[in-house]
Amino acid sequence: MRATTTSLDNNRVMLNVEIDDEEMNAAIDTAATTLAKQVSVKGFRKGKVPKNVLIANIGGPSVLRSEAIRESMPDFYARAVAESLIDPIGQPDINITAGEEEGQLTFEVEVEVRPVLSIKGQRDLRVTIPSPVVNDEEVDAQINRFLETDAVLNPVDRPIVTGDLVTMDIHVQQVATEAEPLDMSDFMYTVGTGSITEGVDELILGLKAGEELKMNGSVGDGVVATYEMKLKQVQERVLPELTDEWVAENTEWSTHEEMRETILTQMRQRKIIEAQMSQRDAMLVALSELIPEEAVPDVLVDAETNERLHDLGHRLSEQKLNLETFLQVTNQSPDDLLATLRNDAVRAVRVDLALRALVVAEKLEPTQDEIDEELNSTAASMDVTADLLRTNLHDTGRVISFNAEVAKMKASKWLSDNVTFVDPSGVAIDPAMLRVDQSQEMADESDDSSEQDEQVDA
Repeated sequence: MRATTTSLDNNRVMLNVEIDDEEMNAAIDTAATTLAKQVSVKGFRKGKVPKNVLIANIGGPSVLRSEAIRESMPDFYARAVAESLIDPIGQPDINITAGEEEGQLTFEVEVEVRPVLSIKGQRDLRVTIPSPVVNDEEVDAQINRFLETDAVLNPVDRPIVTGDLVTMDIHVQQVATEAEPLDMSDFMYTVGTGSITEGVDELILGLKAGEELKMNGSVGDGVVATYEMKLKQVQERVLPELTDEWVAENTEWSTHEEMRETILTQMRQRKIIEAQMSQRDAMLVALSELIPEEAVPDVLVDAETNERLHDLGHRLSEQKLNLETFLQVTNQSPDDLLATLRNDAVRAVRVDLALRALVVAEKLEPTQDEIDEELNSTAASMDVTADLLRTNLHDTGRVISFNAEVAKMKASKWLSDNVTFVDPSGVAIDPAMLRVDQSQEMADESDDSSEQDEQVDA
């Protein structure tokens, strides 16, 4: 086989393919074997019909050759793709140019290929992730969770502040509905929780016992209601003093210093892991935004959307559910679901194209040794030999796809090492903190942490 390519407009190429006589003869023999199992010829069992008898009974050599070309064309095309190292993303338009009836078989293929995009700004990316740093206020808040189990409620005659417990009577009347009003007496509300309705915390701050508050708020599903609240009593939580005696009596620790240090260590471990888990997705999204959405080929988005829809159907089938039930449970229409899947597909395709562009921009093409190393690793995970996997990739036209995955892994590593990670306040995060392995420490602390949570919740 020989395959050559010519670039066309709009990310399309023309692939010209010549099939050797030896390959064509092998295809004809294969087609004859297949047809022999299907055709009934008097005096012969299926599969045992001689080739010359078969040819005579199906209409001559031209019919067999036509069947051989039809059966073998997908394989010819896949091998031509592997030979020419193009990366098709659309359906091929195949046209036989010679050899359909006799002589050397040649054909041409016009197909859309994956675009090679350029990016800039990858070295200036600042990616926001959760902060791995634990501040004193966060540690104090965790310690207060323990102290609150032994808190005392004292009435106060002052303006309400966050954390106060307010006793009130509430009257709720839905607007523009016939629903009966809801009345609750001596309802106890902790300011700052937002459990009554959105916006109540901002309005109640600064009021005092004996005053009233009236506001409109949501009661869910787009229904608006008028809330009337009569504030009857305001109480503040008075926490016990954090002493060694209180700690020894109420927790597993002996001193408040030991308690604080342990809580600090556990919170630091959890926050580092949270930041580490956010790194990859956050940096890939940031990189993808360097690729304009209009540069993303529709054919790639359509294929990714269909694949996600197929995966969803497979997962639902495993759970004995159908798509109609899923839409009802999630309160979605088919159009809503498709829009969501398509948005996710666009994001995934942009990430893919951005990583490929990064490979070109930073010259991260993998060496043959790196490709072989990954191929050996992949083959081992599939429990096949590396040679078998290599042959399969070539015969199915997936060599370039495999190499691209290796390149994208290098690009992802480069990105992790070169972007600047910042916390939500824009402060740069020390890269060393994100390289710390907290897995073992977290495993060692998991049992202790569960026991502490049980104490707090008790």
